[in-house]
Amino acid sequence: MVYLIGDVGGTKTHLAFYDGSVLREQKFPSGDYDCLAAIAKEFLAGGEKIEKACFGIAGPVRDGRCQTTNLPWVIDAAELGKELGIECVYLLNDLEANAWGINALSEDQLYTLNKGEDVKGNCALISAGTGLGEAGIYYAGAEHRPFATEGGHADFAPRTDLEIELLCYLRERFKGHVSYERILSGPGLGNIYRFLVDKKGCEDVLGSVDEKSLPKMISERGLEAKGSTCQKALEIFVDLYGAEAGNVALKFLTLGGIYVGGGIAPKILRAIQEGAFMKSFYSKGRFEGLLKSIPVRVILEENTALLGAGYFVSIKK
Repeated sequence: MVYLIGDVGGTKTHLAFYDGSVLREQKFPSGDYDCLAAIAKEFLAGGEKIEKACFGIAGPVRDGRCQTTNLPWVIDAAELGKELGIECVYLLNDLEANAWGINALSEDQLYTLNKGEDVKGNCALISAGTGLGEAGIYYAGAEHRPFATEGGHADFAPRTDLEIELLCYLRERFKGHVSYERILSGPGLGNIYRFLVDKKGCEDVLGSVDEKSLPKMISERGLEAKGSTCQKALEIFVDLYGAEAGNVALKFLTLGGIYVGGGIAPKILRAIQEGAFMKSFYSKGRFEGLLKSIPVRVILEENTALLGAGYFVSIKK
């Protein structure tokens, strides 16, 4: 059977046909469309008959309905099915889809940061990209079952004087609540850079780069230019990414492992490999020994959420 699957994000929507592997696929600029149905109709213009579909969506899913986080869309599974003529439509939070997608990955699509111990237990996924996503993966005895969270929007907890200054800067900028997503995301990397320039007197080496291009420029320059503001921003980002990954590991007691997903980690893997990520991951006081026993792997496959939507719909009866 061929299924329609999708990864629906704030900037792009990636659709494909799936029959155990990805068949025809296409990416669409999400902001150019009024709704997901319009994109799906364009993709299905060839008249393909589909009985089941599954979409991973950036936003919380409640009773088959999702108000997307970074788009003015409300997606209802039942209504979408009627509009597309598809009998059964599933909606998953994008991080839940990402977590299901781990089942479809091979060893060469993962990079091991910490081998840890081979223990059967809970896992979790932390994923910095356009935003910060976190998902739990519960070990049910015979299988792992992912579940969605909105942990990326939990309160940012600074550990150092510099991070306290960063919190105060972001509280003023965002008029109150500061989540980890304000730091651990593409825009978050830009926020760290602006903090260093505005509050710490660091040189603005990027000038008037637009906000969308800023994270990419910081990452590229940060990996190349030693001692630059970009490198300092990247170091803070990696340090805090490791710390929050460790927080997730403790909250879900992930003896089975932590997966680091999203679009950012593979692009800055060299910076993550340098050690600050794992040092912050381990630095949990009396639980440092436990954290050192937990496997930590970076997901290198950028289409994991799309594969997860396919894997999920294919195992549904």
